[in-house]
Amino acid sequence: MRNSSERSRTDQGREETGRSRRSTGRRFPEDTGRTERRSGRETRENDRSEARRSVRTRGPEKEKAASWEIGTVQTLFVVRRKEQGVYLGKSPEAEEVVLLPARQVPEGVKEGDPVEVFLYLDSQDRPIATTGRPKLLLGETAVLEVKQVTQIGAFLDWGLEKDLFLPFKEQAAKVKTGDKVFAGLYLDKSGRLCATSRVSRFLSAESPYQKDDKVKGIIYELSRDLGAFVAVDGKYFGLIPKQEWYEEGRVGDTVEARVLRVRPDGKLDLSGRKKAYKQLENDAAFLLRMVEDKGEVFLHDKSDPEEIQKVTGLSKNAFKRAVGHLLKQEKIELTGHSIRGKKTEEE
Repeated sequence: MRNSSERSRTDQGREETGRSRRSTGRRFPEDTGRTERRSGRETRENDRSEARRSVRTRGPEKEKAASWEIGTVQTLFVVRRKEQGVYLGKSPEAEEVVLLPARQVPEGVKEGDPVEVFLYLDSQDRPIATTGRPKLLLGETAVLEVKQVTQIGAFLDWGLEKDLFLPFKEQAAKVKTGDKVFAGLYLDKSGRLCATSRVSRFLSAESPYQKDDKVKGIIYELSRDLGAFVAVDGKYFGLIPKQEWYEEGRVGDTVEARVLRVRPDGKLDLSGRKKAYKQLENDAAFLLRMVEDKGEVFLHDKSDPEEIQKVTGLSKNAFKRAVGHLLKQEKIELTGHSIRGKKTEEE
């Protein structure tokens, strides 16, 4: 067993060792892990600080873009002229200005003159003005043609030199070059103008229409289960239910319809068909042409509704009404399994 003097020397040695470690900065193996962890944390903090500085550096540009109300038409004033164009401001003495390129400057414009321009962002995300007019403004909708499809999305012709970007995630249906797309204009998270074909956010349920009113609209989505979604007048919610939709249509097509009902939420249920008594003549004439063209149509009153729909585009009830109408007029005859044109005595 150690005596008290030995214990004292041992304790003193420990204290000296500790002082030595603190004074020289030397670390024993058990301290290395803490040092590495602290170093890693410091590195990550430095990275985050750098990222924050970078965001702060970009921030003013975003604020500047936001202050110009990108995507709108504004009347601005010529502050000064330069070789590259004229700089416009919200007043003739404004300090904050935006460039209108030389090729866009109206002839005879001088300092202090008002100029009506559309504002958007250039390829470097800087606000820029144009005297050109796009086919839609921020928050509006229009039918646009697909100019190009790339790995990042599609680009649409909206009437300006720089095509409008339609991201894949904003496509209600896959598009290809040459397609017509009913699209809305919005600002993405970075403040850039982009298109979306998911246009429900742009449509209103407060239309002025009532039951039996005739309306015109643009198909913006087709559903096999529900029918055709229509933007009435390009701005109101409308749906032609599956049972009321008998035409071949595509997204972007313009259709005429009748208001079947106004739902409690204000949205419109539509029909692509006329009222029954008016539609009957059309359906009968259509069916008679089909019989005359084919000589025989292999349908009858017991046929499956889906088969009738597939062959004629009519519901089973509409089909039966048309057949009954033609039978009364003695223009067709029924066999056990088909419809034929009725032969006259001369034939």
